[in-house]
Amino acid sequence: KAKWEWVLFNIVLEIGINVVWTLRWKLILDVVDTSPKFTTLLMLLLASLFGNNVTPSAAGGEPLRAYLLKEVEGTPFEIGFASSTADRVFEFLPFVLISIIAALFLLSWNIPPVTRIFVIAMIIASITLFGILIYAGLRKEITQRVIISIARSIYPTAVRLTKKEISFNEISDRIIFYINRFSTGFITALKDRKIFLLAFILSFAMWGFDMLRMYVCFGALGVYPPVLPLVIIYTIGILISLLPLLPGAWGIREATLIGLFAVVGVSADVVMAASLIDRLASYFVPTIIGALAALYYGRKIKNKSVNSPSADS
Repeated sequence: KAKWEWVLFNIVLEIGINVVWTLRWKLILDVVDTSPKFTTLLMLLLASLFGNNVTPSAAGGEPLRAYLLKEVEGTPFEIGFASSTADRVFEFLPFVLISIIAALFLLSWNIPPVTRIFVIAMIIASITLFGILIYAGLRKEITQRVIISIARSIYPTAVRLTKKEISFNEISDRIIFYINRFSTGFITALKDRKIFLLAFILSFAMWGFDMLRMYVCFGALGVYPPVLPLVIIYTIGILISLLPLLPGAWGIREATLIGLFAVVGVSADVVMAASLIDRLASYFVPTIIGALAALYYGRKIKNKSVNSPSADS
């Protein structure tokens, strides 16, 4: 049986993570634009977590954050997207650094060769994805060429479906304009030394909360795994969450945790139970609250669009 006071403490730690996350995003937004008040930003972040948790590889959260920021606060979409993407880069930094160290540890662990190859391959793929994300933000010319090439391939179909007469040159000009603004905001956020240091510290604070939260999940079951292996294994599990095709990384992360925790003597049933307690705080509760926040802002945006014509008249 789980100790419910530990489960509740786990949820409190998750709340702390989201508060620190909001503070980091606010710091970045204040550099590239003007940030709304903290409580508004927290609600927008929770709404974006709903998008993160229901889309593969958490792909829907950043566009949703930028869209809501535009509709609610009037921040240009490309600036909002640049801030949320830069925020994502800072989020990945601790996991990338620890995962590189973790990969070296894995080479000395007594685990099946297939598991070792799979986990290291996933770490390399995640770090590669992280590198591509930064490269796309820094090299706007290459990003422009890639996106314009994609747009050119789908342009005829889009024109037929929308039945709108718009030249591809006009679309190309818009793409260049938005990518330039995105890249400028992205680079500004990453090159500000004060913000970079503060965001880096906050990212490691969030990582520390995450590690403590997973230890609490095991503690709720009366199991206390060695701290260093737990840090290595759970960091790998979170990093691998970036790649699966299933929303929330259901399945692959659990399988990875079970395989690696077996090395330190933690049984599969205990790992699964701890993972479920973890999911309660990190997935189910934020998804439910985020869905309510997204519904609230959806109605607010809809009412705003309905009332805007009458306001103009």
